[in-house]
Amino acid sequence: MTAKTLQHRSRLLAAASLTVAAALTLSACGFSTESGSASGSDSGSNSGSGSDGSGEAPRTVKTAMGDVKVPAAPQRVVVLDTAELDSVLTLGVKPVGATHADVDSGFLNYLPKDQVAGITDVGQMMTPNLEAIAGLEPDLILTSKIRHGDKYAELSKIAPTVMTENTGYPWKENFQVHAEALNKKAEAKMVTDDYARHVADVTKALGGKEKAGATEVNMVRFVEGADIRIYGKKNYIATILADVGLGRPAVTDKAKDGFSYDVSPEKIDLADADAVFHSTYGDPKKSKETQTTGSGLWKNMDAVKNGKVFAVDDQLWIQGIGYTAADKILSELQTSLK
Repeated sequence: MTAKTLQHRSRLLAAASLTVAAALTLSACGFSTESGSASGSDSGSNSGSGSDGSGEAPRTVKTAMGDVKVPAAPQRVVVLDTAELDSVLTLGVKPVGATHADVDSGFLNYLPKDQVAGITDVGQMMTPNLEAIAGLEPDLILTSKIRHGDKYAELSKIAPTVMTENTGYPWKENFQVHAEALNKKAEAKMVTDDYARHVADVTKALGGKEKAGATEVNMVRFVEGADIRIYGKKNYIATILADVGLGRPAVTDKAKDGFSYDVSPEKIDLADADAVFHSTYGDPKKSKETQTTGSGLWKNMDAVKNGKVFAVDDQLWIQGIGYTAADKILSELQTSLK
């Protein structure tokens, strides 16, 4: 992580601390900073017609489910996916609750321990515990329609629920929706400006745009219970590679809907490129990683022979989906490819 990024993170955390202190002061004076409880006949997405304790009127956010009224300054946020967790922490907001990914670490391991400490686990990502969420008395819930669209009615009765349409590929647009819901647009600009500077630094370190563009890179994921994925050009990691200006092999154009081109171990040589990054989701044996990387086809790939194959953390490179993850990925790209 760059020095500028560390300074930026410090500024956001300091701002978050001031916000929490202000909320505590208001509570001590008898004012409530929460809105959108589970009680009452109105749904959370239409609740909060009065002030939320900040002295400001609620704001309207455009979401995948229509316009949603949210508190002017949300204080008790619950996030139901990894992208949303990355977003709020990047913006200097510690949520009161979050779902966990299907990994041993619970919350993804690239997130700083001090930032996730104290966050209540409200269940597995695809099956959040609605009772646990309601018990936290949130005033804002963040997720996506593709993950939890079927639970929108129930969630919106608990608190205003802001859903993006999808996750992954549109992560930058989704981040702006999260920032709007949190009333953190200024902080979001700091984040995106820092990211743009980091991208430019990495491209320069790799020899400039022309040299970066001439370097073809593939991302391979071994997935337990599924075929091996050669990632295409319409997913989270592909956007970062494109921002740096790295080239992509022709095989990526075969990806279904731009997401991935799935192959068996017997066709892994199709993943060959100037550099190959690979990660594993699940057990290495059950995901075919052990079998594939020990095969002659794998060992005969040019990337392997040239020492340009890199095992990377799946939680960071694939599951994180946000600017904090992207910042770390940029640093790893620079170290690996320079």
